[in-house]
Amino acid sequence: MELQKLTNGHHQDFQQLDEGESAEREEFLPHKSDGGKPPQFTDFEGKTSFGMSVFNLSNAIMGSGILGLSYAMSNTGIILFLILLTCIAVMSSYSIHLLLKSAGVVGIRAYEQLGKRAFGHPGKILAAVVITMHNIGAMSSYLFIVKYELPLVIQAFLGLHHSSGEWFLNGNYLIIIVSICIILPLALMKQLGYLGYTSGFSLTCMVFFLSSVIYKKFNIPCPFDSFGNQTVNNITIDGQCEAKYFTINQQTAYTVPILAFAFVCHPEVLPIYTELRNPTKRRMQDIANVSILGMFVMYLLTAIFGYLTFYLNTEAELLHTYSKVDPLDTLILCVRVAVLVAVTLTVPVVLFPIRRALLQLLFPDKPFNWVRHILIAICLLFVVNLLVIFVPNIRDIFGIIGATSAPSLIFILPGLFYIRIISPEQEPMNSRPKIQAACFTALGFIFMSMSLTFIALDWIYGENRSGGGH
Repeated sequence: MELQKLTNGHHQDFQQLDEGESAEREEFLPHKSDGGKPPQFTDFEGKTSFGMSVFNLSNAIMGSGILGLSYAMSNTGIILFLILLTCIAVMSSYSIHLLLKSAGVVGIRAYEQLGKRAFGHPGKILAAVVITMHNIGAMSSYLFIVKYELPLVIQAFLGLHHSSGEWFLNGNYLIIIVSICIILPLALMKQLGYLGYTSGFSLTCMVFFLSSVIYKKFNIPCPFDSFGNQTVNNITIDGQCEAKYFTINQQTAYTVPILAFAFVCHPEVLPIYTELRNPTKRRMQDIANVSILGMFVMYLLTAIFGYLTFYLNTEAELLHTYSKVDPLDTLILCVRVAVLVAVTLTVPVVLFPIRRALLQLLFPDKPFNWVRHILIAICLLFVVNLLVIFVPNIRDIFGIIGATSAPSLIFILPGLFYIRIISPEQEPMNSRPKIQAACFTALGFIFMSMSLTFIALDWIYGENRSGGGH
């Protein structure tokens, strides 16, 4: 297997661990410096087990992108989707290998610091900006789910078949209330602390979501009867309940960015590596491979069973599609509540890395200050709420952010870091690893350019962009 090769193929790297580890130990263990602060990632010994690290990284990989995978499959076909998903998973594992090797050589386990080591202060700024873009996109997608699902949940609890126009059924008002009453208090904590315990609950909610999708496949007929006065184009369309294996259409441009966004976990890899008990590159790579493989299986099952339930009627956000069948369905209502709780509690966790990156850029040598801590959180939530209120479709968030930050975090930056940090004496530029890293970086630029071009053309010429909307 390709994933196995990434962990077993570079024995010589781990032989250099004696020198690399000594450098790492000097950088990571508590020590006194010349009046400076000790490194903030390494003032403690890692105590996290292999299994818990797999759990944490899997939770970092798992995001709201899973809700858009069935829609992606409906626009590629089953076989093409499987090929794309496999390629993105293998490439994600390889890029983690590049990150870990770069970090091992210089004894740094922070993404922004790798950027500084490779390109100086501009590299640090670039890495921080990319991570900020990605995490703002993630926060936006989570709140977007709250915007569209929470009104339906309240509506179902009240026994209403249609929205009656009250303010508490308006998604825009609800995300502002959720942001102020739930997310902001959690985001104002000085340390992540016990917020880490929510990862287990979030992952459990997603497993419950997958189980429900599989169960509903065998309970919803195709074409399905729409509920009430909702209309679905399922009357006389030939082949609408037949699975497509290869499909190319205008919306295919969104598929690769959605898949890439679903596998981005790279900002969390190095912090998890820092907290790992008995950390080695091989051990962390094994954790990454197991996590990616587990999420690959979950993504594939969710996409297949969701697609085989609705076929051509699959919408950009899968849970919303079920409301066309029966908005008062008890199981789907429970799934909605579980997903809403999971994504809401994930938002403050995603906010912390953005605030840390901004503090490092704007106030690198300043001590902790509550005013800055609170103001940055408020400003970030304000910006994200504006995005969610005014961006009309979840594909815009997944597509644009996925087409820019995802290739940067998966392809471009790991390849560039590897080329710059690994010295020419150790690996010349014409060596196979350096050539592979260069090709990997070039692939990222090509992928970004093509994705942005396709999405722009779809915006300009697409006549059915809202067909999968809400």
